[in-house]
Amino acid sequence: MPMAYINENFLKLKAGYLFPEIARRVREYASTHPEAKIIRMGIGDVTEPLVPSVVDAMHRAVSEMGVRETFRGYGPEQGYDFLRSAIASGDFRSRGCEVADDEIFVSDGSKCDCANILDILGGDNVVAVSDPVYPVYVDTNVMAGHTGESDASGEYGGIVYLRANAENGFLAPLPRERVDVIYLCSPNNPTGTVMDRKLLGDWVRYAREHDSIIFFDAAYEAYITDDSIPHSIYEIEGARTCAIEFRSFSKTAGFTGIRAAYTVVPKTLEGRTRGGKSVRLYDLWMRRHTTKFNGISYIVQRGCEATYSESGRRETKARVAFYLENARLIREGLSRMGLKPFGGVHAPYVWVQTPGGASSWSFFDRLLNEAQVVCTPGSGFGRSGEGYIRLSAFNGRSNVEEALGRIARVV
Repeated sequence: MPMAYINENFLKLKAGYLFPEIARRVREYASTHPEAKIIRMGIGDVTEPLVPSVVDAMHRAVSEMGVRETFRGYGPEQGYDFLRSAIASGDFRSRGCEVADDEIFVSDGSKCDCANILDILGGDNVVAVSDPVYPVYVDTNVMAGHTGESDASGEYGGIVYLRANAENGFLAPLPRERVDVIYLCSPNNPTGTVMDRKLLGDWVRYAREHDSIIFFDAAYEAYITDDSIPHSIYEIEGARTCAIEFRSFSKTAGFTGIRAAYTVVPKTLEGRTRGGKSVRLYDLWMRRHTTKFNGISYIVQRGCEATYSESGRRETKARVAFYLENARLIREGLSRMGLKPFGGVHAPYVWVQTPGGASSWSFFDRLLNEAQVVCTPGSGFGRSGEGYIRLSAFNGRSNVEEALGRIARVV
């Protein structure tokens, strides 16, 4: 009987995606311990409600949608002009970055964009990722057929793994060889570390010298509290010719359940065909975005716009400060226990070495079974993540304090 052919690249994915596996183990524990109060500090999902300015803006937008004169149907796939202008002005030009309104592409998530951007690239590029790494960067390249098979350690041919470890402060070193595509995340997920201006400048220089493209994931830039640390790669001279930047409203404004993000594709960024012809990636992304995506709702975009108002900035900044205080409590609490944490200063994640040489998953199980606390095993982020876990600061204050007390009793 004839059947449709499948994309066999999916068969290269040897293990289940990290977070569903965590959820499976937690469900299994909860089903056998229904009385347990489980504190979830694994997945980076926000807990605090939307700020008043956003709620008010979305309410007004809903009311508009209920009146014939102000009702809106399909909007522009790239985003409404009012939001693209607010983003380009508020996030970039206010920091001295040359970003035009129409270089902003509004979407439903930076995770999606980090994957979808591969549609406009060929399959022969050599890809570099930090290790530990956000799994989406690797898995989507595998799905797209841009890698070879995985080896015994789970690493894929065709990908250059840049080892980030305690010795280099969990900041990935520049490649020793030439690579075509580089994934950078700062503030980093999962390690919570951040690149300073010099290091980011080194990356831009490398990319320009080697005709590489940087995919710069800045989903957590709102957590940077030191003015000397770049929020955007476009603060670095020359980045417009070598970098695409991804941003999200999820952790900045609590939109994880609403979905809103954007990608910046400069018109000055080019790739090349097999025949050596230069092509603007902006034009390719415009075609991809307008063909495969219908945009996010008008109501959500009005909520996004409200985050750039005076009150919206003040309120969202307070939310970020709340989570950063959680991160400080976690980082300092773990240090008092004799553990060694990284990150948690300019990021909502704390990366901590497991005690006594325990493996990442064994310590995950220990915290779940003995403390009823859920973390994220570091090995799920790559080889260099083994022996570490990630704790998220996205939680209520009382949960953070209780979780620290529980962890102290089992380490």
